[in-house]
Amino acid sequence: MSTKLPNAFRHPYEFAEEYSKSAVYFCMEFAIDQSLKIYSGGLGFLAGSHMRSAYELKQNMIGIGILWKFGYYDQFKKEDRRMGVLFQKKIYHFLKDTNIKFTIPISGHDVWVKAMYLDPNTFGTAPLFLLSTDLPENDYLAKSTTFKLYDSDPKAKIAQSMVLGLGGAKLLDELGYTPDVYHFNEAHALSAVFHWLPKMGKEELRKKLVFTTHTPEEAGNEKHDIMQLHDMGFFNGMSLDEVREVTGTYDNTFNHTLAGLRLSRKANGVSKLHGEVARNMWEKYEGVCPITHITNAQNHKYWADERLDAALKSGDREALVERKKELKKVLFEEIADQNGKLFDPEVLTIVWARRFAEYKRADLIARDYEMFEKFMNNSEQPVQVIFAGKPYPMDYNAIRTYDTLVELSHNYKNMAVLAGYELALSKKLKDGSDIWLNNPRVTREASGTSGMTAAMNGSINLSTNDGWIREFYEMTPQASFVLPIVDHNLPHFEQDKTDLNNLYKLLNNEVLPLYYQTPDQWYDKVELSMKNVVPFFDSDRMAADYYKELY
Repeated sequence: MSTKLPNAFRHPYEFAEEYSKSAVYFCMEFAIDQSLKIYSGGLGFLAGSHMRSAYELKQNMIGIGILWKFGYYDQFKKEDRRMGVLFQKKIYHFLKDTNIKFTIPISGHDVWVKAMYLDPNTFGTAPLFLLSTDLPENDYLAKSTTFKLYDSDPKAKIAQSMVLGLGGAKLLDELGYTPDVYHFNEAHALSAVFHWLPKMGKEELRKKLVFTTHTPEEAGNEKHDIMQLHDMGFFNGMSLDEVREVTGTYDNTFNHTLAGLRLSRKANGVSKLHGEVARNMWEKYEGVCPITHITNAQNHKYWADERLDAALKSGDREALVERKKELKKVLFEEIADQNGKLFDPEVLTIVWARRFAEYKRADLIARDYEMFEKFMNNSEQPVQVIFAGKPYPMDYNAIRTYDTLVELSHNYKNMAVLAGYELALSKKLKDGSDIWLNNPRVTREASGTSGMTAAMNGSINLSTNDGWIREFYEMTPQASFVLPIVDHNLPHFEQDKTDLNNLYKLLNNEVLPLYYQTPDQWYDKVELSMKNVVPFFDSDRMAADYYKELY
């Protein structure tokens, strides 16, 4: 085994001295480019930005992920305008075949795994290896393991995590590569430890393993029956007694995050607040490693509009205002195409766009019909409201929320719901919005990152005080609109009602008057937001922090 990659897969740069320690970053999804559809949402957007910053900072890091044949899913609107789900085969001519193939045992069968390679110079990322079971040597069931990101079948999800973990560990063997650090971005790759433990033992592994958790409540962390995992080969031949001893699992519920925290040298939450939440969540368990925080960030170079940025840096307010209107027009062409509605670049435009999950409350602004009706029909200070995002394809409540918003949008010429929320549409929405609306229940959003890239493009955040926004607000209170914190111990309906009333107070009493009555002060706020979101919320800072704090 070597501390260097084979020549064919070497980094195309000399490592910066402070980033010369070798690290392997395991993640279930990477949002690298619109053309590479192997991601679902925030975790992937984060990992993609991390890989780009690793390249820009000349870090000694590689990524290991999975090549999803059908991606997450393609979102479209059906004949009745309700949300449709399409699983379409993806073909990537820019990926290179490494000619590396090996097997891992899943449920008593040898499953063949191959590795494809994303060259660093293709999109400007650290080297990325993507694993696939879509090989002629496999039967259909084995092939289908890497078909759909986050398969809804529990056994399929376990098998997928085994491809990432055991498969990723065996790939490193095939490459003859021994890094200094193994970094699990979430617990999906945990099965890798059962490949390494027999070779190096628990203490040696702990020196090399670090772990990032993104889930701010215990119930949301992956758990499975330990017998089922054993039967499927998740523990790579280790006896249950050995597994119980090394992971501290003495009942039949195997908690992947807890095992990861017990086997790692150090772990992190993904915002200052989430670090506190994570420490409180896990402190009652024995053997858990220290948990710090490294706040998530996004890649400024990839996300920021160059002309908007140049206008900000040169102090050319007129050019900035003009460019913002141009970007709004680009977004509005998409709205005209998808919805047959013509939006006005002079009108305040509010966007809610992210993964549809219950706690994120996509429809909060529309839950009081009378308030929403009055707000949407304000002729003196008009608004335009846009929604976009992908529910999990089997989350029927989230899909119902999406479809309800679609139905509601038919009543208003100034409301639109878009399909196809991926990197490209996300960029248009951030470029073209004036207000980036974010209203999760407080303590539920570990970090969130979409508002960072919106701020980079002249959109002002309007948010509940959760995740990353709390740090941004503490840093520069004048750069965003933030709702008062509501007691998160209250019943959900009370939290929602209070947040909704506070949201409309902010919109009617502060946001609309500022935009329409004092436009110069509006753009003062826009520029303040743009200036202060970097460098701290640029992923270059985040990637540097992982080396300083974790590696």
